[in-house]
Amino acid sequence: MTPAIRQYLVITGNYWSFTLTDGALRMLVVLHFHQLGYSPLEIAMLFLFYEFFGIVTNLVGGYFGARLGLNRTMNVGLALQIAALAMLAVPAAMLTVPWVMAAQAMSGIAKDLNKMSAKSGIKLLVPGNQQGRLYKWVAILTGSKNTLKGVGFFLGGVLLMAAGFRGAVVIMAAALVLVWLASLFLLRQELGRSSAKPKFRDILSKSRAINVLSAARLFLFGARDVWFVVALPVYLHTVLGWAFGEVGAFMALWIIGYGFIQTVAPALTGRDRNVVPGRGLVAAWAFVLATVPAGIAIGLLLGAPAQTVVVGGLLLFGVLFAVNSSLHSYLIVSFARDDGVSLDVGFYYMSNAAGRLLGTLLSGWVYQVYGLEACLWISAGLVALAAVMTLALPVVRPATA
Repeated sequence: MTPAIRQYLVITGNYWSFTLTDGALRMLVVLHFHQLGYSPLEIAMLFLFYEFFGIVTNLVGGYFGARLGLNRTMNVGLALQIAALAMLAVPAAMLTVPWVMAAQAMSGIAKDLNKMSAKSGIKLLVPGNQQGRLYKWVAILTGSKNTLKGVGFFLGGVLLMAAGFRGAVVIMAAALVLVWLASLFLLRQELGRSSAKPKFRDILSKSRAINVLSAARLFLFGARDVWFVVALPVYLHTVLGWAFGEVGAFMALWIIGYGFIQTVAPALTGRDRNVVPGRGLVAAWAFVLATVPAGIAIGLLLGAPAQTVVVGGLLLFGVLFAVNSSLHSYLIVSFARDDGVSLDVGFYYMSNAAGRLLGTLLSGWVYQVYGLEACLWISAGLVALAAVMTLALPVVRPATA
């Protein structure tokens, strides 16, 4: 086993462990506070700081990753998630909205430090002339992460029923402490540290390719979360009559399948290891994706069986969205510069977090006021915008060609 593969396994293990707790915590918060009588918009507001501080973290986290090394930013992310879980382990009377929002803010910072560090680290472990290998490694990392996020959704529902909200977060915090201690000793110390010592002003990307791809990412993830984060779980419970355990299990299976599709995206896009995707292929997959939420909305409008339309449409959406996300994840790592890779990746995932914030807020507000169909139409429009933005990407990837 080469040193690069050993580091890849350490990074992936850290990312997997963090993702389990992140997915479980999201499902715990949605179901627990819905059970307490919070409205969809109020639940969405609990995630406001989670997404907002993800934007800030990706901007400045890339800078600190380049200055200090990705091993430090990844370990800080793990430590902050432990602290966020500890904040939620207080007695129920202390779980006020401001307190939960503050804990979610810390979790958002932790999540994006961890993600930025993991994605940037992969770039440094693969030679620049092995783009097929890079595409596969990024697809495996991204897909496996989302598969485990789905497991985390299921875990959150199970822990809520078995141990209650407080017991669930204590169990997750204890497990993550062990992962954090192992990471302190196993991650390479100089990973990702830039030799150029970037200035703080370098957090803003000067690359047209990075800026265009970041804008497309914002619209793509806004399109997913506008109906997936709050609207869908509440719709499944209140309109279709699903129990909390059924909602958690279904959302978990969706994310697991979504993650699996991401890992096999290089095969689904019809490319061998020596030919990698360009803007035309990425735009085409996005345009196809835009038809799915529009189709679900039309089906509901025409009075088709809601459960069949929503569940079937969601499964198709998951397959197509997984491929789109995997293509984007590969392109950002490919476009990013070698020296200071975390700056480009951090800027890109800042847009990713902005898209999630936009989608989360719209998910609660639009569903509460206009219903699921409106969320779906907005989703279709945002995906179409992402496809149009992708067409403005350079034909050749400047960092590697």
